[in-house]
Amino acid sequence: MAPPRLVPPAAADPSTQALRAEVRQFLAEQHTAGAFEPSLDAWLTGWDEKFTAALAARGWLGMTVPVKYGGHGRSFLERFAVTEELLAAGAPVAAHWIADRQIVPALLKYGTEFQKSHFLPRIVRGECFFAIGMSEPDSGSDLASVRTRAVRVEGGWSLTGTKVWTSGAHRAHAFIVLARTAPSDPDHRHGGLSQFIVQLRGPGVQVRPIISMNGAHHFNEVILEEAFVPDTRVFGDIGAGWTQVTSELSFERSGPERFLSTFVVLAAATTGMADQRMSRDDSLGRLVAGVTGLHQMSTAVAGALQRGEPADVAAAVVKVLGTTMEGDIADFVDRHGSSDSASAELIAAAVDQRPGFTLRGGTNEVLRGVIARGLGIR
Repeated sequence: MAPPRLVPPAAADPSTQALRAEVRQFLAEQHTAGAFEPSLDAWLTGWDEKFTAALAARGWLGMTVPVKYGGHGRSFLERFAVTEELLAAGAPVAAHWIADRQIVPALLKYGTEFQKSHFLPRIVRGECFFAIGMSEPDSGSDLASVRTRAVRVEGGWSLTGTKVWTSGAHRAHAFIVLARTAPSDPDHRHGGLSQFIVQLRGPGVQVRPIISMNGAHHFNEVILEEAFVPDTRVFGDIGAGWTQVTSELSFERSGPERFLSTFVVLAAATTGMADQRMSRDDSLGRLVAGVTGLHQMSTAVAGALQRGEPADVAAAVVKVLGTTMEGDIADFVDRHGSSDSASAELIAAAVDQRPGFTLRGGTNEVLRGVIARGLGIR
């Protein structure tokens, strides 16, 4: 099965269009060489360090990292074009995804000079992978209820607590942990939180697998038992964790992965209907139009992030609409089915993954509250 192609608006910048063409040629070559087969939800499930290394060799990791830190000094919109093409093709990008999407801009904004110099060149080379330590048992999307504690000790901090749904923690090198450094105040629930860069293979850190119902292993539970974090790995300012996390979530929630997780099966459906191998269904047009609109919205958020503008509300809108659309696509292809075994496997994967689309990255129910407050609706 050849990699699907996304069709962005014809009015896109010519240099960006040329970059897209370059990425498509690369993907076609990699597919012909047997380096990958298009898969569903590949930014979560497609962990392939060799493919990541191939992207790094082309300069497509750490694209927005300044040259002084080993990066390429390119724009958010250029990075957006590359990642969108990779996602549309179902390419295996999970290994570097969190580091490249979320950790890079966070390091550039909040990291110390030591942290930037240490981690950024390694991320750019595809040699350092990260996970995220936000969610906790019984907390759902309420990050203000974090119970992981960070206690001041000589030379650093001692962390104790549990993180769940930690994607890729069994393979990643480190993760950024949100912990409580001051007692919770009912009148200021978002205060007293801080972030730390924690090595996932260090003393006091235990990674336990969370196996999905289909037998897949992407998620993990990470238990911290007095894990020592030196002062050099404090991320940002002590007590500023909530502000930092809110900023980071704009990158996590607004990207094209929030509406392209099921694009592979949508592309197969459009081809099947065009070839009259699938019965006519007008709802396919609605889905294609929806993806096109989300492309425009997500591109606009990338532009806002490029300009350093707040984008948390817009990112939440993209996430709510995009993940709902992904589920609608899964339902659509499940109704129609496929006689092709490869497509049938992808459809089954879409149905399996469907419940998680609107949960990960903050549940859509919670994000609707974020949107309402951002718009001044009570």
